[in-house]
Amino acid sequence: MNVFSTPALQADWLQALWSRIQPAAAGMELSTETLWLVLGLAAIAVGVPFVWVRVRLLITLVHELGHAVVGMLVGRKFTGFVLRGDMSGAAVTAGPAKGFGRVITTWAGYPAPAIIGAAFAWLGGAGWGAPVITAVLVILLIALFRVRSFLTGFVMVVTLIAAGTLWWFRADALQTAVLLGIGAVLVVGAWRHLGAVMLRGGRASDPGVLAELTGVPKFLWNLSFVVVCALGTWVVGAQFVALLPSAG
Repeated sequence: MNVFSTPALQADWLQALWSRIQPAAAGMELSTETLWLVLGLAAIAVGVPFVWVRVRLLITLVHELGHAVVGMLVGRKFTGFVLRGDMSGAAVTAGPAKGFGRVITTWAGYPAPAIIGAAFAWLGGAGWGAPVITAVLVILLIALFRVRSFLTGFVMVVTLIAAGTLWWFRADALQTAVLLGIGAVLVVGAWRHLGAVMLRGGRASDPGVLAELTGVPKFLWNLSFVVVCALGTWVVGAQFVALLPSAG
């Protein structure tokens, strides 16, 4: 008899799996020291050039997956993506060359880090860190089969290992702190990427392509990105305040 197929063992595995997926019983609260540590590490990640030049790959990864996920949601086929050594990237979706699907897929890249960052901070603080990390793992595993370069594969594997470890050794306070810190990094990274494209973006940039597709000027598309980034910043900032012990 295969002991791994017994009902008792299956129930144990299902319980172990569920315990790593279900949300916490209540909203989270972090110590002031933990919040300062999270802020400090996030500041180092986005403010120290040696660190930022590597962290940028995370922002680019979220940017490209933003294109991919939204593209699939509107019926386009996600065929592959790459991250490059200069910290840029590209995601390819197949579908109509014009129309709403192409426009929303192109638009989704620059707001994606701010939206995901705000979601991480908000849901992590509400006790939903475990389901969020589970969803991240599922998305990364699906995207892993669309990798089209060695660097992209390396970044994906490292990210999967980190997320998988955080998921398996579940600790609600740690998951909340990590999601809050990554949320802050993603929001600041979204601003930095947006600033770069506003200063140096040409016709081949996302705002340039959107202007060609719709006839709407680039500055209005950039303004839409600014609005999303501002909202994401407000959400992350409000969550930092809400997680203070005195705010409970």
